[in-house]
Amino acid sequence: MDDLAELSEHARKLALDRFRLIQPHLEANQPLQSVARAAGIAYRTAHRWVAQYRLFGLAALARKKRGDLGARRAVSAKFKEVIEGLALQKPPLPIAALYRQVLRFSQDLEEKAPSYGTVFDIVQKLPADLVTLAHEGTKAYSEAFELVHRREADGPNAIWQADHTPLDILLVRPDGEFAKPWLTVVIDDYSRAVTGYFLSFEDPSALHTSLALRQAIWRKADARWMVCGIPDVLYTDHGSDFTSRHLEQVSADLKIRLVFSIPGKPRGRGRIERFFLTVNEMFLCELEGYALAGAVRGKPTLTLADFDVRFRRFLLDVYHRRECAETKTPPAERWEANGFLPRMPDSLEQLDLLLIQVAKARQVRVDGIHFQSLRYISTTLAAYVGETVTLRFDPRDMAEIRVYHNERFLCRAVCAELAGATVPLREILRARNQQRRELRGVLRDRQATVDTLLQMKRGEDMEKEDAPPAPGDKPTAKQAATALKRYRNE
Repeated sequence: MDDLAELSEHARKLALDRFRLIQPHLEANQPLQSVARAAGIAYRTAHRWVAQYRLFGLAALARKKRGDLGARRAVSAKFKEVIEGLALQKPPLPIAALYRQVLRFSQDLEEKAPSYGTVFDIVQKLPADLVTLAHEGTKAYSEAFELVHRREADGPNAIWQADHTPLDILLVRPDGEFAKPWLTVVIDDYSRAVTGYFLSFEDPSALHTSLALRQAIWRKADARWMVCGIPDVLYTDHGSDFTSRHLEQVSADLKIRLVFSIPGKPRGRGRIERFFLTVNEMFLCELEGYALAGAVRGKPTLTLADFDVRFRRFLLDVYHRRECAETKTPPAERWEANGFLPRMPDSLEQLDLLLIQVAKARQVRVDGIHFQSLRYISTTLAAYVGETVTLRFDPRDMAEIRVYHNERFLCRAVCAELAGATVPLREILRARNQQRRELRGVLRDRQATVDTLLQMKRGEDMEKEDAPPAPGDKPTAKQAATALKRYRNE
């Protein structure tokens, strides 16, 4: 017998109505015949209700469900399974072809052939999750029907998410060509505030992740950007830059727990995916060069540096100050609420030693350190002439490098030629390559000139050899070959 709580609202109402009809007999001991007559029900029915109520309670007065409710009586249970098995085949059959197969199987199994409507109804009532799993596979089934665990952060810096995306905008590269930039973003899961980012035309790499994390963790120079500190958990996908040994070592040293999403299931990273959509809908779509689905809005005019300035302004003045639809609080206010004090590394040098992994070994010369055709100098290096040191540098700023000796920070060495200026490594390399190309072009031009002269000279010689003799010229006899010298006694 079902419990009352398991019954539907309609069944509970029916049971209560029946109880009220027999209530005078149960509580006031009125004769059952008179109670049944007053209620307009048969005495046998009233007697059965009283007996069921006394044995099983109020739930026994509800209408019983049919044991074969929803079952097909036109076809047997075994043959119904045959029809369902045919419908779940991959690739799925059209219903007409499936019905023809059902007719053939009915003859083989000596079953009564069902009607077309019966077969159609059986196929239509198959559960959607079962059909998806059979026809589209495990991945489609998991995305549509599997229960998702959403990680919820209980405070600022509890969980950070990191990811990359190509932006739907064309920017002007230094060589004049148009290209889409990559954006690497680190976002705080609790407040939805962006803690750090990195823009580049190059594909994502471990270096890009390190530079974004460096900006995310350390204090910002802009007073509007208060987000900083070391997170408790870093939640990422299974990209090679996120699963690298380097990031694992950094996380262990900074006491960050790495958590990776299930491969092929990005739903757990919904917060950062939503941020990418916000950037697309509120920022990129209004810029020249916006490119979506093969169409470009206007002519691209922004460089990467120009775009960086505009993106940071949008981030700090619009996104961080705009109320989040889910939290009902702007990201900047939510991160700063309750007097939160972030956990910070001991120094920027320690953070650079961990994150900035572009490291090169060089020997300290008497005039400083020579690197990338530049010379870096610091008074601290005077005691390390002849020693091998490790250089760590930010490829976006080659004005200074950090020098480490025996894995210990030594000093910052400055290039006098670039002091006070920010010169990316790619610009230095591009200038060197451009000079090399120009010199090679000069060499090709000179070689082409020499080759042309040699061909002209070779052509004149051949014309002289093939030319007929002049009428006044006498043919000159060929000189006789030198005779073999013989000695007297031979």
